[in-house]
Parts: sequence; structure tokens; C-alpha cells
Amino acid sequence: MEQKINSRAILITFMIGAFFAILNETLLNIALTELMAVFNIDAPTVQWLATGFMLVMGVLMPISAILIQWFTTRQMFIGVMTVFLIGTVIAACAVNFPMLLTGRMIQAVGTGLLIPIIMNALLLLYRPEVRGKIMGTFGLVIMFAPAIGPTLSGVIVDLLGWRWLFITVIPFAVFSILFAMKYLKNVGEVTRPSVDVLSIILSSIGIGGIIYGFSSVGEDPEGFRSLTIISVLLVSFISLLLFVIRQLKLDEPLLDVRVFKYKNYSKGIALFIIVIMAMFASEIVMPMYLQGPLGYSAKLAGLVLLPGALLNGLMSPLMGTLFDKYGPRKLMIPGSIVLVGVMLFFSNINPSIQVWSFIIAYILLMLSISAMMMPAQTNALNELPKKLYPHGTAIANTLQPVAGALGVSIFVSIMTQSRKSFLEGQSAPVSEQIQNEAMTQGVHHAYWFALALCVTALIISLFVKKAFAPDYDQESEN
Repeated sequence: MEQKINSRAILITFMIGAFFAILNETLLNIALTELMAVFNIDAPTVQWLATGFMLVMGVLMPISAILIQWFTTRQMFIGVMTVFLIGTVIAACAVNFPMLLTGRMIQAVGTGLLIPIIMNALLLLYRPEVRGKIMGTFGLVIMFAPAIGPTLSGVIVDLLGWRWLFITVIPFAVFSILFAMKYLKNVGEVTRPSVDVLSIILSSIGIGGIIYGFSSVGEDPEGFRSLTIISVLLVSFISLLLFVIRQLKLDEPLLDVRVFKYKNYSKGIALFIIVIMAMFASEIVMPMYLQGPLGYSAKLAGLVLLPGALLNGLMSPLMGTLFDKYGPRKLMIPGSIVLVGVMLFFSNINPSIQVWSFIIAYILLMLSISAMMMPAQTNALNELPKKLYPHGTAIANTLQPVAGALGVSIFVSIMTQSRKSFLEGQSAPVSEQIQNEAMTQGVHHAYWFALALCVTALIISLFVKKAFAPDYDQESEN
């Protein structure tokens, strides 16, 4: 850096904008049941408000690495927040489901490009030995916003209606843009590397196809046996393979996949993916179960999730400080053990469960996620040299919506298929009790899969080491 930069003002700017952008990832989760009735659509269709949002984010994030090097921090932040605002206005005014979905997709464009911009800037602004604290502070946004989404959504939907999920965001998005215009300064240098169009096409087909394929499993009666789904996934994986091969041959790759040569980066990203899948899937499946067999209203279901959501965000700065002091292992290993225990609990859930036990389990889920997600991502990025920051952050943030979409799609698919199998063995008419038993079995099977993932995360966490980049040099005022 050639000049002193007020990193505190930049961090505040980022937190204001990112909070409301990231909030929208889960804001509609509890409202999905009402939207099904309002627009007369089924569960697999309404699910696209969640998976479609993540699909757009996943497609755009690989491009973020090149955009960060082409435009200034100020241009990128104000631009993507403006796009997000436009999408929010369209969604608030939606008169049918396609219009609502369009607004969500435009919102996703802004959100998808925003996070890599912020992560890259924070890596440049702060020294490795204090990044845990800074990432933990920013984790108030990254973790608190999507966690509080279901709770906030339930209250707003019950009191004001679903449109207010978007209307309430509009003034804050406007404020964020105006605040950035006054306080945001540029971080890093504009180098304008060459743009490889074929790489963009291959990554879009690969990532978009994977999210689309897994998201369609629940809609297709044949599930993973569907020829269409198998074809989409096959083409997607081939495209990703060609994309990776091409990146290794280019002098200026769109995404430098050589970051995976750094062992701690690979391990951290693997843990990050598993935690994201567990979190996003739980935030979809659990509200469905609360409003189904347990018979809770949207508002009550949201309030049940509130304590865990609050602690998830509030503990993030503390986890960041502990990460700086003790390293990743002393957070990740206990967090993984607790996560495995919570998955065991959810895999045995039933309609007679006491509400307090569910609240405690959800609190433990969110605390374990807080102890794992930020340390895993920060430790992974810490090992990279500065020239790979845009690529490391872009890959990590690309995999987040992919992992979220896969988690939601696989969990919902397992739950749906198991529920159907249970009901096929019942004689008509099917009572409400039988419906609840079918839903319960579906949730059990979904969390058996989650349990296997979390055991894998525990094993990986045993081999993670604290990492530092070898070439860090920073003169900003921190």
C-alpha cells in the first residue's frame, strides 16, 4: 500500500452492505410455506427461491477474481449493491412467482459478487496474526445474517406479510450505497489481466449445471435415476474438468486452481463445504418439520430458532480471537465433535420432542458451526501468498453456494423420497398421524447422511495445522 487507509471505516461499510445482502440467502426459508399457498405452487418449485439464489451466486463467483483485478473496490461495491437494490425492488413488487424469482435472481447477482470483493479487501487490509479477529467480526454478518433470517422472516410474515421481507431491506440498501459513496476507499491495485471467455463459459456450465442438476432431483419422480438429471450432471462435471485443465495451462487463469496445492487450504475448504451443507440444509429442513409434524406457526418456528441464531453471530468475534490465540485445531476438533452429536439427535427426532430440547440442540448446532466455519476459511486463506488472494477467496465463495445448494437439494431429496416410500406402503385414506410419521422418517434419513458428513469433518479437523502466508506485507492503519 502506498497510502494510509482507514481500515475501520472500510470494514463498517462492508458490514452494513453485506448484512442485508447475505440476510436474503435465508430470509425466505420460513415464508416458503405461505408462498406456496399465495402463488399456488408445490414444494420443489418454491425451493428455487433458495436454490436458484445460490445457483446464480455460484455461477458468478468464479468471475469475481477477474472483476476484482479489473475494477476498483469502490466501483465494485457500489455497483453490486445497486444491482442488489434493483432486485429487491422487483421482488417487493412481484405479482406472480416468475417475477418474484426474477427479483431473487437479480439480488443473487449482487450478493454473489459482493462477498469475494469484501474477503479479498480484508486479506489485503489486515495482517495474518489479527485476521481471525477481523474475520470473526465480519462473521457477525456472514454467520448472523443467514442464521437470523428464518427468525426474522417468521415474525415479518406473520405480522406484515411476505412482501415486507423485501420492503424492509430497501432503505438499508440505499443507506449502504450512500455510506459507501462517502467513506469507501480503494484497496489493492487494478491490474486488468486478460479475460478468457472459454473459461467463463466452462465454469458457468459446470457450476450452474451441478446446482441445477441436484436441485432438480426433488422435482423428478425418478430422482437420481432420471436420465435427464444424470445427463446434466455428467455434462457439468466434464465442463468443470475441462475448466480445471484449461486453468492449469493459462498464464493468467480465471481461477488459479493451484491454490489446492496448499494442504491447509484444501483441508480448510473441505471443512467449510461440510459445515455449509449442514447449516443451509438444517435451515430448510428444520423449519419444514417445525411447521409440519410439530404444528408450529411460522412466527413460533422462527422464535424457536432465535437463541441459536443469536449465539451463532455473537460468538463469531470470540471464535476469531480464540483462533488468533490458539490456532484452528482447538476450535475445529471440539466443534466437529459437537456437530456429530447434534446430527445424532436430529436423526432421532420425533413429533413428541420437547421444545426446550430442540432449542438446545439448535444452539449447539450453531455454536459448533461458529467454531468451525470461520476458522476453517481463515486458516485456509492464511496459507496463500498475496497474489493468490483473489483466486482463493473466489474459489471459497464459489463453493459456498454450491455446497449450500447441494446440501438443501440432497437433504430435501432424501427426505422427500423417504417420505414417499413410507406413504406408498400405507392404505388410503392416509391420516395426519401417518403423514407425520412419513415426514419424521424422511428427516431421519436425511440426517443420517448429514451424520456421515460430520464424521468426515471430524477426521479432517484432526489433521489441520495453523497456517501463515510467507509474503505478507501491510502498512495500512489497522
